[in-house]
Amino acid sequence: MSSDFGPARPEHRLTSEPLLAFHDVSKTYDTFAAGTKHALDRVSFEISPGERIAIVGRSGSGKSTLLHLAAGIDLPTSGTVRWKNTDLRSLTERRRTLIRRDDIGLVFQFFHLLSHLSVAENVALPELIAGGRLRTFRPRVMHLLERVGLDDRADDVVDRLSGGEMQRVAICRALLRQPTMLLADEPTGNLDDATGQAVMDLMLELAEETNSALVYVTHSHELATRADAVWTLHSGTLDLS
Repeated sequence: MSSDFGPARPEHRLTSEPLLAFHDVSKTYDTFAAGTKHALDRVSFEISPGERIAIVGRSGSGKSTLLHLAAGIDLPTSGTVRWKNTDLRSLTERRRTLIRRDDIGLVFQFFHLLSHLSVAENVALPELIAGGRLRTFRPRVMHLLERVGLDDRADDVVDRLSGGEMQRVAICRALLRQPTMLLADEPTGNLDDATGQAVMDLMLELAEETNSALVYVTHSHELATRADAVWTLHSGTLDLS
């Protein structure tokens, strides 16, 4: 069955089975200058549908590494990362890419928009990459842009937008396929305080509408307290208290 916003996708339902689980996950890197770097050390946690988790910690504490492992962009040195009870290590790189395309929305500090595309085309990019056509999903694209107050800018090139507007476009793109989890790496890091608060409000609101779990990294104590739980990374060790 289809809707005005494109092909229907299954509704997210609360379940006792976690969406994402880390079990004794460690990640090390070999560096020329410093030898072996321990980015994460025996990290364990579970995240269920609809949960809002903020991750804080100093620069270099392992926050971005954790998100990369959660998205299957990277794999752990030891331990297990499970997505919907499937070990990501057991999947091919292509299958992990499809999970990111279909189930995980990613929001980055630097937006990662394509300057030669319009606002609407940037939002529709996940569907365009999947082989879809913009006209098929344009109603949902326009719905999302309307929600963020940018529907009148749909056909503008993104270079004409402010930083806050670009981040709103990036959030719309991440939510286009109604992901079960949204991962955001310092999504307000390049924005002033007022714009950052507005973007955070929007991300929390849209994630709630789709019952997406939300995991976001932030340096802001104020923004962190908006989550259900605040986890702290200290030199690769995760404190859940």
